[in-house]
Amino acid sequence: MTSKAKPMTPDDALDPSRALVPSVQRVNEVRVSKGFWPKIRRTASKIPFAGQALSVWFAARDPETPTAAKGLMLGALAYFVLPIDAIPDLFAGIGFTDDAAVITALIATLGANIRKRHKDQAAEALERLRQD
Repeated sequence: MTSKAKPMTPDDALDPSRALVPSVQRVNEVRVSKGFWPKIRRTASKIPFAGQALSVWFAARDPETPTAAKGLMLGALAYFVLPIDAIPDLFAGIGFTDDAAVITALIATLGANIRKRHKDQAAEALERLRQD
């Protein structure tokens, strides 16, 4: 890090206007790669949007998905993974509503980048998670 570089805060990493900055993408990619599967395993049976979150995960990992779309997808998944968010996940019933809103908005915006193969992979993964 150079003397002029400012450290990145979690808010910087989740700022939609910075989602496509390469350093922010790298931070979100690391955060998501470490935290997504543990969280989705814990919550798959509790949240109705688990399939959508998984399809976004598979789309973000697909080399054919455009870089800009991946950046936004990683930002949304990073928000899902972070333990601190607008409505803490600890609150039963409403704790995941903000996460669901972020995933829903992302799909509404970038849904064309989430292909049938991503949805099929998500359905298979969700079935395995629910059987465990």
